[in-house]
Amino acid sequence: MKLLRPCLGALLAAGLFLVPTKSEAAVRVGLGADYWIDDSAVFNFTLGVETPLAGPLSVGARFGAMLITEGNDIGVPLDLVLRANLAKSGVYIEGMVGPWLVFGRGDTFRAHAAFGFGLQGKAASIGLEVGYLEPNPTIGLRLGYKF
Repeated sequence: MKLLRPCLGALLAAGLFLVPTKSEAAVRVGLGADYWIDDSAVFNFTLGVETPLAGPLSVGARFGAMLITEGNDIGVPLDLVLRANLAKSGVYIEGMVGPWLVFGRGDTFRAHAAFGFGLQGKAASIGLEVGYLEPNPTIGLRLGYKF
């Protein structure tokens, strides 16, 4: 867990450099519902900023608020996101990694890594996310809207 503290600082610093110029700016609002296997349901609301990297790839950061239903604990999801929008098919794939802050469970910093895929329309998206939130795997549904 001591390794996650420097990662949080690096994530926040990287987020400052990822803020795109106005012409490239893309903001994504998301809602998620996950099953944290053998633990609880997790609901989250996220706000993300992304910028084009090369071709269909974009890089960004997302952050937000979450509710863990078992124990009614709250937290803050923080992730770096690498996303590929395969425009002709309307399919996207993405990878996320970062520390999630979970309050009320004794261990505030939790490692998070996930892979997501789904359908991207002009602005709205729907998809699945499969990942790991320390100490168990997660699987969930994501809804998003890009401004």
